[in-house]
Amino acid sequence: MSAQKDPAELPGVTKEQAPAAAPPGVPGPRRGQGGEDGTRADGTSSEGTVLNVFSHGVLVIWGLLVTMPLLWAVVSSFKDDSEIFGSPWGLPSALHFDNWSRAWDKANMGQYFLNSLIIVGGSLIGTMLLGAMAAYVLARFDFPGNRFLYFLFVGGMGFPVILALVPLFFVMKNMALLDTYHGLILVYIAYSLPFTVFFLSGFFKTLPTSVAEAALIDGASHTRTFFQVMLPMAKPGLISVGIFNFLGQWNQYLLPTVLNVGDPDKKMLTQGLVALAVSQGYKGDWSGLFAGLTIAMLPVLAAYIIFQRQVVAGLTAGALK
Repeated sequence: MSAQKDPAELPGVTKEQAPAAAPPGVPGPRRGQGGEDGTRADGTSSEGTVLNVFSHGVLVIWGLLVTMPLLWAVVSSFKDDSEIFGSPWGLPSALHFDNWSRAWDKANMGQYFLNSLIIVGGSLIGTMLLGAMAAYVLARFDFPGNRFLYFLFVGGMGFPVILALVPLFFVMKNMALLDTYHGLILVYIAYSLPFTVFFLSGFFKTLPTSVAEAALIDGASHTRTFFQVMLPMAKPGLISVGIFNFLGQWNQYLLPTVLNVGDPDKKMLTQGLVALAVSQGYKGDWSGLFAGLTIAMLPVLAAYIIFQRQVVAGLTAGALK
């Protein structure tokens, strides 16, 4: 066997560049072996790996706790009443689509679903338009009372809605807005504006000022700059706050219960679900109840699945700017 050459004797390697040779009888470091501080060859530590595994395990458990009740409700909507009580955790022997048709027609879920679409759609458009305009002005312009108006909106987030139900009812009654679509739309807009202005004002502050200044130099008015330049740039934030407003308004139960008391055809989907759940004590149509619950969940799940990436991008955009 040939003798091992010293690294300094290799061609093109100086003594300063050559690594120190290990003393005789002492093995050198092996490839992939970690250091004394627990750091591996790839730069990750054993403690970080354990923490990563633990955090992923917690997320998996949390995901199961959230998705299992939803899946159980969807599966139960295709069973009959005997299967719901006989094998609550099993799959249906046959798909009973008549549960959905019975909930849609006989339980009047179709009308309630249409009412919710009209009211939530109108209030969402109004909330996003007015909230974006107010947030843009408060975030990009300095004028006397700017901070006062901003904190006035922020203070609305901490005001409990239940304290305003009685005066709100009499105000709506005096204005003949009870049991009307436009009355509930106005209330939903006022209910959602504080959070919308708070969220979007912080987002508009992260947008580059040079773009707006360039548009103004080119002759664009403030209105045109807002609608054609700044608003498209704020699309991630608009989608994020729009999803949150949609979830809050679609699942709202307290306000329509107080303000829709006379006309049963003007009830929201949440009111219809409560009425259907109460009626189960006399009829026992549990399969129809699960079908109505699934009908109410589908728009929310669809909206979140479609705009999931935009929601995450909007929440992290402010931190990345």
